[in-house]
Parts: sequence; structure tokens; C-alpha cells
Amino acid sequence: MSNAPEPRSAPRSAPQTEPQTQRDAKDAALDAVRATDPDGPLTTDQGVRVDDTDNSLAVGDRGPTLLEDFQLREKLTHFDHERIPERVVHARGAGAYGFFEPYESLAEFTCADFLQQAGRRTPVFVRFSTVQGPRGSADTVRDVRGFATKFYTRHGNYDLVGNNMPVFFIQDAVKFPDFVHAVKPEPQNEIPTGASAHDTFWDFCSLQPESTHMLMWLMSDRAIPRSFRMMQGFGVHTFRLVDRTGRGTFVKFHWKPVLGVCSQVWDEAQLTAGRDPDFHRRDLWEAIAAGDFPEYELGVQLIPEEDEFAFPFDLLDPTKLVPEELVPVRPVGRMVLDRNPQNFFAETEQAAFHTANVVPGIDFTNDPLLQGRNFSYLDTQLIRLGGPNFAQLPVNRPLAEVRVNHRDGYGQQVVHPGTSYAPNSLGGGCPATMGGGQLAEGVFQHYQQRIDGAAIRRRSPSFDDHYSQAALFWRSMADWEQRHITAGFAFELGKVEDQEVRRRMVGNLVHVDPGLAAEVARRIGVPEPEAAPADRATASAGNDVAGPRVSPALSLENLRGPGIRTRKVAVLAAPGVDGGQVRAVRERLGQAGAGAETLAAHGGHVLAQDGGHLPVDRPLSTTASVLYDALVVPDGSDRTLPADPDAVAFFAEALRHGKPVAVLGSGVELSRAAGFGAPDGLAGVAVCADGQRPGPAFWDEFTRLVEHHRFPSR
Repeated sequence: MSNAPEPRSAPRSAPQTEPQTQRDAKDAALDAVRATDPDGPLTTDQGVRVDDTDNSLAVGDRGPTLLEDFQLREKLTHFDHERIPERVVHARGAGAYGFFEPYESLAEFTCADFLQQAGRRTPVFVRFSTVQGPRGSADTVRDVRGFATKFYTRHGNYDLVGNNMPVFFIQDAVKFPDFVHAVKPEPQNEIPTGASAHDTFWDFCSLQPESTHMLMWLMSDRAIPRSFRMMQGFGVHTFRLVDRTGRGTFVKFHWKPVLGVCSQVWDEAQLTAGRDPDFHRRDLWEAIAAGDFPEYELGVQLIPEEDEFAFPFDLLDPTKLVPEELVPVRPVGRMVLDRNPQNFFAETEQAAFHTANVVPGIDFTNDPLLQGRNFSYLDTQLIRLGGPNFAQLPVNRPLAEVRVNHRDGYGQQVVHPGTSYAPNSLGGGCPATMGGGQLAEGVFQHYQQRIDGAAIRRRSPSFDDHYSQAALFWRSMADWEQRHITAGFAFELGKVEDQEVRRRMVGNLVHVDPGLAAEVARRIGVPEPEAAPADRATASAGNDVAGPRVSPALSLENLRGPGIRTRKVAVLAAPGVDGGQVRAVRERLGQAGAGAETLAAHGGHVLAQDGGHLPVDRPLSTTASVLYDALVVPDGSDRTLPADPDAVAFFAEALRHGKPVAVLGSGVELSRAAGFGAPDGLAGVAVCADGQRPGPAFWDEFTRLVEHHRFPSR
């Protein structure tokens, strides 16, 4: 079956809001299960036409309902069973379809079919998610984000189940239930929802020093991304690529958003949760619907097997990353998300990802966390999706032909003929295996390695270093990032009621940086810890190689993308506004791929200086600055905007959150009303003096400010 895009032949049954794109093989395969438009009479599940949907069958006008009303019973029974258990973790998510295409062949390292030919497209489904909160929690909470990709390859489905952070809290999967129980809401009151700022989580982490590196990421702005479209993804574990000869190469997977990596600030994230708890899923949906397709570059860090012990850490330790200064990330392909699902439950909610869904050419390592995930993911789908046949659900169904001896069970959708065992001599439907001799293309064979040793419950000493990479992350941050991390620890630990947990956690931080520990201790009211003794040498992997002291690739300061495509800019307007400026900024931003919305005290139109009527996109009372990336205050609204509390709050929040701002002419009066005085000299603020006309140079400057994303030094 070819994965080449196919021309769209017929419109889909459901109305479409997004631009029409070329169909891929997965899109076409879903046609078989898409419902047609309900333009005929309503029926029961058995196809019997229904005459009345508004009244139960009863005795007389006011008598009892009759048990024989099979239409009522069917309707209520289906409703009562509509919900399935939500995911224990990663419950809240959003998904999209798209494609992946390699830049070049990677046949030198892997026989994975979808990585063999430059430009050949493989359909994908991607699900983004938060970890801690339930389905009803907000998108912008401080949390890890899931980044799971299902590749529908010609040789079966491959799931790259990752996060937006390259490391994890624990080293061994046996601790995963403990970690999840700790980070979930407190058992006695189910509080807090979608947050880690509580006693049980920090009690666990304070007693589990291996979590320290991940905590540095979690307290940074990486935990509050601007959008899924501006968020990195990582495979977390060290995997193995295998070529046609059976030679293995260690690999770390990276997703890099083409738009750059941008985050919110903490106050902004909290306000966004109130203004729009669906901020991230709405952003993803609307971007795809508008044709602003999210795009990510897949990169790999390739490590020859003979270099397994050539690092100052253990490659199998999931609390460690491989600094790019030691092994550069090699870009190998791109992924574009260009199609929204048609039904959230059938597709996004029922999507089942599994780290052990691999294809020939990709295999595992002995990472103890990965080994446990390979068991747990399959097990959890059995209860969540009702049985072993969840792979037959349309979103999970591979494009590769499926021939199995599995039979029966909940949700079986296939009528199997013939025998269902092997070996057999009767035939009639039993598929044959491909063992013995040279394996054919597309046949999976496990990587062969010699393994000797006693069965023990003991962790390798090479996993003992818990602080060196946490310190590397801290040293690699810009000053403003360090301030945000410090504030993150202070906020979270300030919510912890047990003083001993606070003290113990600060005692761990002193091994990362004494200044960080001292400042956090001061803010949360515990004694400043004593300076830690010199930490154990980090050459625990049996070598003398030292890692880098700083890694610029870890800092958001160095990850901003080029251009301002898809950025949202608010333009404040009121009666008397300079309509020419409003039209100019919308046109200029539109040319650069950004969107501008005109906001005013009320909907409809505002009367401009020239007597024209400017359409208003949204009333100020329905929105907030946290939903935009930048702000423009045009000339001519000075009589109204400074007296509008919503406008004043909008401007003040934008400045407080470090967002790019353009102030033109008398728009400076709004700055004064917000308590900032004249905005000249403020970082990230472009000012066009009263009486001057903003020319191309002014708008070029403002575009550069928007491209910078944020000015935290303000």
C-alpha cells in the first residue's frame, strides 16, 4: 500500500472549516467508518424507524412509563454507557492528523521503512496533553506536556510516545505508581486539580533526589508553553536504530517546532486558565482550520554502540539528557499537522499509544523506565478501551494489512474464517510466520544482544548522580529564566503545609545551586541550608569524560523561531481612532503571517477620525491580553480608552507580562492611565511620537519586537 498522497475525490460527510488538503492513505482509510449525513429518517440501532423522540410510551397522559418502550431503553442505555475511563495520566489532550516526510534516507542506520526515502510521506496522528489533571482541567496549568506521535507506516504502526521535556522524574518504572499517586490530587479531598503545588508531590520529590533534574524543567517556563505549536517534544529514553545487517545505533529523538519555542509567564498562565481553559486545544484547532499548519522538525542524536560508556552519565538513565555539545542533533525530517479530527471521542479520546508499538528498524534499550512502560501501556488500554481489540478502532487501525490468530473478546469487529492456531495443517485462514532463514522486508526481529547476570533488585551505580545535570540546566538559563525558576519553586513549596517537606526539598536544591536554595528558603520561610559538600564525581559511567558546564540549547532565550507567523496581535480602538493606522497595522501584520484583531468597548463598529466605520472583532469585556502575543494602541482614542477599566487593565497586563507593545501618538495617554507614565525607553515598546506618522521603519521595528516574543527584563 502506497503512502503517497492521493487526490481528494469526494467531499467528506461532515462540514469542513479547514482548508482542503491533499488526502493521505489514513484519511482515505477512515472513509469506510465515517457516518453519512443524517438526511433520512431516525432509526433505532436495529434500523427500525422511530416516530417520536420526545415522549416515552406511557399509560394515558399522566400514567406510568411502560417497560416495553424499547426505544427509550435503547436511548438511555447507550447514554449511560457513553463514557469510558479517562486516562490515569495525560487525560486532557488534543489531537490532529498530518504527515511526516524525511529529508534524506537513513538506511545507513535503520531499516525502518518510513525513514528510507527522502520526501515519501507517512500519515501521522499526534496527541498533545497535560499529565496531572483530569479531562476537565485547564490547558495552561504548570505541568509536563505529552507529545505522542503515531506513524501509520507501510510496515505497521510506530508510536513515538514522548513529552515536551527530555527527562523524567524517576529512573525505574517500579516507582511510577508512587510518582503518579503523589502528583495526583490529595486523596482525602481531591485537591488540587491540575497542579503539583501540594504536599504529597513535594514529599515524594524531596525523598527522591533523582527527581531534581526534572523539577528544574518543571519549575521553568517549559512547563507553561505558549501553545502546542511552539513546544518541543522529546522521546525521553535512549532507543536503538537497527539497520538491515542487525547493527545497532543508540538514538535520542527530538521534535523542534518551526515557529520556535515560546512560553507564557506564570501570572499570565493562571489568568489564561480563567479566561479560556481550552486555550491550547483551541489554538491548535483554529490554526489548522485557518491553514496555519503546525510544523515540527524531527532530529536525532546518533550514538555508536561502542560509545555507550563514553559519557559522564549512563545513557540508559531517563533522568539524564545528552547535551547537544557532546552529540549534535541531526535534522532528519519534518512533520506537518494539516487536518483536524471529525469526532473528538472516536479519534482523539480513543487513540491508544504504546511505547512498544515499534516497527522493523527501531528497538528498545534496557532503560528500566522504558521496560516498564512497554508493559504498562498495553495493560492500561485493556481497561480504558474495554478489551484487547482496541487496535481495531479506526484511529488506531494500521494501514498495513493485519493477519492474526487473535479471536473474540470485547469489541471484536472482524468476522474471521478458518483456523486460529499455529501450527496447523488444515489451513483455512491461519497466517504463516516469517521465521527461518533470511527475513523478508518488513518482518520484525528483535535486536540480538548477549545478556548475562544474576536476578537482583539493585540499581546500577552509574545511575547515582542526581544533581549534575540539574545544575547544568540551572547554569544554562538566562537571568530571567533563573528568576522564573526561583519563583516557581517558591510558589509551589509555599503551598506545601508540612515544614519538614519544605526544608528537605530546599536541602536538595543546595546541591543544584546554593544561591537558588538560599533564595527559595528565604521566600518560603525555612532556614537557609548549609552549603553542600562537594558532590560525588559524576564520572560514574566508568570514564573520565566531563560534560559541558553550560548548554545554550537548553535556554528558551536561544530557541525563538524566525518571523511572526500565526502570532495574534490586539489593536485597541475607541471612537476617534486613526482608522488608517488600524488598517495599516492589520495589513502589515497580515503580510508577515500574523493576525490582528480590533478590540473596543462594544461590538459592531467604532467611528474613526475620518468618519469611517471600523469593524470590531471582539468586545474588550470578552477577552484579555493573555490571549494575545502583542498589543497596538493607535492614535486618536485618548478621550475614551484611558477611562475604560478594561482597556487600562489590558494595557497593564500586556506590559507586566513583557509583551511587545506599539504606542502611537495620543495612545500614550493609556500608558499614563495604567500607571506607567510615558512608555519611551521601556524594553519591547515601540513609540511613535504624537504628530508623527508611523512609516515602514516603525512597523519593521514592531515586527522585530513581536518576533522576539517577550521582554522579561521589563
